[in-house]
Amino acid sequence: MKSIQSLFLLVFTLLCINSVSAQYGNGGYNNGYGSGGGYGRGGGMGMDRSIMQGPQGNTSKPKEVPPEETAAKIVEQMKPEVNLDELQAIAITNVFADSMREQGILLKNESSSQDEKMEQMKALRESTTKKVTAFLNPDQIEKYTYFMENFKEVKKSKSKKKKDSKENKDDKKETEAIKTEE
Repeated sequence: MKSIQSLFLLVFTLLCINSVSAQYGNGGYNNGYGSGGGYGRGGGMGMDRSIMQGPQGNTSKPKEVPPEETAAKIVEQMKPEVNLDELQAIAITNVFADSMREQGILLKNESSSQDEKMEQMKALRESTTKKVTAFLNPDQIEKYTYFMENFKEVKKSKSKKKKDSKENKDDKKETEAIKTEE
C-alpha cells in the first residue's frame, strides 16, 4: 500500500515539474521569462508573437484582393454616374471580375514579352468594353465612356499622389538628417 502511494506521489511530482518547465521555456528560464521579457517565446504577457503576426508566409507581399470585390467597388461608383439598374450592375460586375481574372493571368505569364502583354491587355480592354456596352442603352454608353475616362485619370492621380508623398517623406528625412548634423 505504501509503495502505491509513493508511486502516485512520484508521478504527481513529475507532472507538476513538467508543467512548470513548459510555462517558462523548457530549459529553465532561457527562452522566455528571464531573457525575453515575457513568458514562452519572449512575446510578453504570455502571447506567442507568431499568433499576433498572423500567417508566417510571405509577409512582405500584400494580401491579394479578389477580383469580384474590386469589380463590385468599381460598379458601385459607376451606378449613379451611368444610371445602372440592379440587373445591369450584376452583369457588369461579372464582366469586370472575369476581365480582372484574365488580366491577372496575363500579367503573371512570364513567357510573354512586355510588348505582347501590352497588346493582350489592350485587346482584353476592348473586349471588356464591348461586353459592358452590350448591357447599356445609347445614353448610358456615353456616360460609361465618360466615367471610364475619368476613372483612369483618378487612378493616375492617386498613383502620382502616392509617389509624391513617398518623395516628400524621403525629402523630409534628408532635411532632418542635415539639420541634426549641423
